[in-house]
Amino acid sequence: MFVTLEKGVKSLYPVPYMYPIPYYINVPVPITRQYPMHVHLPQLTGNSESPAMPYLNRQGSMVFNDHGNQPFVLNISEAAEQNETFRTAIWTGKHLQVTLMSIDVGEDIGLEVHPHVDQFLRIEEGQGLVQMGDEKSNLNYEKWVSDDYAIMVPAGTWHNVTNTGNTPLKLYSIYAPPEHPFGTVHRTKSDALLEE
Repeated sequence: MFVTLEKGVKSLYPVPYMYPIPYYINVPVPITRQYPMHVHLPQLTGNSESPAMPYLNRQGSMVFNDHGNQPFVLNISEAAEQNETFRTAIWTGKHLQVTLMSIDVGEDIGLEVHPHVDQFLRIEEGQGLVQMGDEKSNLNYEKWVSDDYAIMVPAGTWHNVTNTGNTPLKLYSIYAPPEHPFGTVHRTKSDALLEE
């Protein structure tokens, strides 16, 4: 049975315009599938005294624990931006350590060298000046950094990062091998200097 659509044109379909014409138009299809939502759930590490995700202290600040040598996943960008301590180790393994850092306005990490440790730093929020060199008195490498910049410091290189902005400089640092003891928390730069 043919149906005439236009003068002289016949269709194989019994009802005119039953299917979209032209053929490349999409037909609405009912959605029958639920798409997964992104939900933040705490990690189960097997240690009830050390929750895998940060928690709020009495002042409403996030507190992070060291989860080294255990599988661990977190949003590192979010964690770095919410960290309020000068340095907090969040994962210390045999060959690698991850710390969160917050450098106050006008302050710096402090001129230092790690003879046997390579270091990676990533700026998450703020701006600063990176200085590096082979000698303490000759920091001939300087770069301005801000959000999303990464800094690679080879072992044996003197280096410093100074906050030149008007907000705290939020970053995270990766040491290979670890530089600080497991569970290191330096609330301020003076605490870090006292411990070192």
